[in-house]
Amino acid sequence: MLTIYSDDHRLHHGRCELIDGQLMPCFEMPSRADHVLERIKIREIGPVLAPQDFGRDPILRVHTPDYLTFFEHAWQRWSDMGHTGDLLPFTWPARTLRQVKPRGLLGELGYYSFDAGAPITAGTWQAAYSAAQVALTAQAAIQNGAHSAFALCRPPGHHAASDVMGGYCYLNNAAIAAQAFLDQGHDRVAILDVDYHHGNGTQEIFYSRSDVLFASIHGHPQAEFPFFLGYADEEGEGEGIGFNINYPLPAGSDWTTWSAALEQACQRIEAHAAQVLVISLGVDTFKDDPISQFKLDSPDYLRMGERIARLGIPTLFVMEGGYAVAEIGINAVNVLEGFERALQEVHP
Repeated sequence: MLTIYSDDHRLHHGRCELIDGQLMPCFEMPSRADHVLERIKIREIGPVLAPQDFGRDPILRVHTPDYLTFFEHAWQRWSDMGHTGDLLPFTWPARTLRQVKPRGLLGELGYYSFDAGAPITAGTWQAAYSAAQVALTAQAAIQNGAHSAFALCRPPGHHAASDVMGGYCYLNNAAIAAQAFLDQGHDRVAILDVDYHHGNGTQEIFYSRSDVLFASIHGHPQAEFPFFLGYADEEGEGEGIGFNINYPLPAGSDWTTWSAALEQACQRIEAHAAQVLVISLGVDTFKDDPISQFKLDSPDYLRMGERIARLGIPTLFVMEGGYAVAEIGINAVNVLEGFERALQEVHP
């Protein structure tokens, strides 16, 4: 399987995030991608290539121009004010406040964010931009005939909405790739999000559309981040009714419970007759993940890849979460190896 990867991810290394009532070192760190890349090379699953640059236009198909302009220039504005620490929001337009965009940097930052878990540093824009190009390059490989590809994106993307960052995410790599498939002639795309945390950004982007089926298996939002989306009754709106499927599961869910939801999601994808599949590949469902509460073990990720492969659809894997850093490479690559192994059994 082809892997697309960029060293630019190391340009983004937040010093801290607000979690559990205090500023702590970020769980989302450069070593996450480094461990996955190392495991890819050890297991020799296929070539690793650098991304092409497809420019801003494919990103603008998903994210608003004003949001991109803000994000690209936020660090320089912060630096021009004399600051050197991470740029983090501290005020948001909550339910009782007007949804009016302020003019100052800190007000705009709150307007374009939903939490204090997405620090902006000197290299964040470039890292996120390159991650989007990683996803687009892997998408292009599938568009040109590959059955599968892996976009080793960092920072992740599935919490980023069309004009909102948060949850370690700035640009929605999976959504950008899905939109590229549509723009290049497909009319039925599916996104399956297997990250522990609900892909609220991806849901927002496609919620009123019928050309993308979005399915997410995640920790129940009554108790888990991002808290305010991910309930089972969120089924889409307008033309999108029936094309948004959430499988919120309780803390402590193991492979038996989780795989039952996966089976339901796969059946919905088959019924959708999706022409191509994008996987938001988070492996923070692992039993020892420090910020998650599911109980999947490393061999379970092989079985996950095998079930996805049996759909028989060209599949793009896009890296999302996973914060048990020592095991992230094993678990992510297990999904890819399980997928490839199942394909070989069908087409030896």
